[in-house]
Amino acid sequence: MGQRIPLLEVKDFTLQFKQYGRGLKQIETRVISGFTLDVHAGEIVAVVGASGSGKSLLAHAILGILPSNAATGGSLKFKGEELSQSLKERLRGKEISLIPQSVSYLDPLMTTGKQIESPLRKAANAVKSVMNRFQLGDDAKNKYPFQLSGGMARRVLIGTALTSGAELVIADEPTPGLHKSMVDETLGSLKELAALGRGVLMITHDIDLAFVVADRIAVFNKGLTVEVADAKAFEASPDNVKHPYSKALWHALPQNGFHSVRGKDYGEEIDAGCDAGEEDDA
Repeated sequence: MGQRIPLLEVKDFTLQFKQYGRGLKQIETRVISGFTLDVHAGEIVAVVGASGSGKSLLAHAILGILPSNAATGGSLKFKGEELSQSLKERLRGKEISLIPQSVSYLDPLMTTGKQIESPLRKAANAVKSVMNRFQLGDDAKNKYPFQLSGGMARRVLIGTALTSGAELVIADEPTPGLHKSMVDETLGSLKELAALGRGVLMITHDIDLAFVVADRIAVFNKGLTVEVADAKAFEASPDNVKHPYSKALWHALPQNGFHSVRGKDYGEEIDAGCDAGEEDDA
């Protein structure tokens, strides 16, 4: 039997930005270097790294929504086909769906009900089912984004993406600001998608969430994939991962001592970027 073709294949991916420095001198800033991972149908792969490390830019590159001063290298493939900009635009919101980090992705001129209904193209009862699942009352259906709380707006984004029918769902920090019940519902929904044969790429700084939901964890540091490890093995012991940065992340977790490690073996201090971000979003 031949090897399965991944839904998403990222190989030696690089990303840099052209900017102007002093005196109109143009400089290039590289934020991702040699990033490699794959996501197969039926699995959840989590990309874990510090906040502000550039993880979200990978999602934007896959979807083709990078700013005009971005330059990329390496390879991005969907189901074995190179992702050109035109293909990204055709797949975006259909075969590849995004749960974005920012609620600003909601259309300010469209009501909640219409935003959920748009990718579904289904009857009103389907919209009602989604809204009930994510605890959005009947009155929220006719509200515009500016009328929603931050937590409600995030739930609309999650509900819309998870019911889009996409084969690949990219969840970019999907849970900050949500009540624990909604965090659990969101993670459960991601697991359901994988059980249905879809692929999920979850981008997060919260390694504890990755342990709960992911099959594999790609550890991201300074624009590089330093290691891809089995999530359950990684959770059990730092001895199950090879890279010093991965080991340091494990030791930085609260249940493992909440240690920040500095020294020649790690090269830098690793802080536990694993705050739950779970607060009441009523």
